[in-house]
Amino acid sequence: MEKRITTPLTLEKTKDLHCGDNVLISGVIYTGRDAAHKRLCELLAEGKELPIDVTDAIIYYVGPAPAQPGQVIGSAGPTTSYRMDAYAPDLLNIGLKGMIGKGKRNEAVVNAMKENGAVYFGAIGGAGALLAKCIKKAEVVAYEDLGAEAIRRLEVEDLPAVVIIDSEGNNLYEQGRAEYLSMEK
Repeated sequence: MEKRITTPLTLEKTKDLHCGDNVLISGVIYTGRDAAHKRLCELLAEGKELPIDVTDAIIYYVGPAPAQPGQVIGSAGPTTSYRMDAYAPDLLNIGLKGMIGKGKRNEAVVNAMKENGAVYFGAIGGAGALLAKCIKKAEVVAYEDLGAEAIRRLEVEDLPAVVIIDSEGNNLYEQGRAEYLSMEK
């Protein structure tokens, strides 16, 4: 089923998203990869304020290519999510509601998602140029020294994603594999 959502991604909205749903995301999302996540979690550990408010937010695991003349942003395909697994539970526990990336997540992340009503979206790897067309505005808001891995505030319109893990922990990777294996018998 295809659904349209607009940020902020509230608990009410996450509860309506189910494993396997195709989603078009509009509104404000943030970018962040492992170096930025590490810094955010270091600030949390020190009791300091974060440079962005992650409450009801979505973080897209992407390090976009530089924008060419006339473009808002360069190619913006997802990066492998497991590199953020050490940091994601801390951010989920303070209100993060969505993550966009590719690949599997560990048990600690899935448990934190269930405890906090969050979802994990998958974006299509290798389609970064097409995904970039959904980004209408991009600005660095923290950690500019990280270059492509700086935290950016993106304004997106109809960014396509699939709910891989929903707020109840249902996992498309596991369900799809089980369904495939059951067909082999």
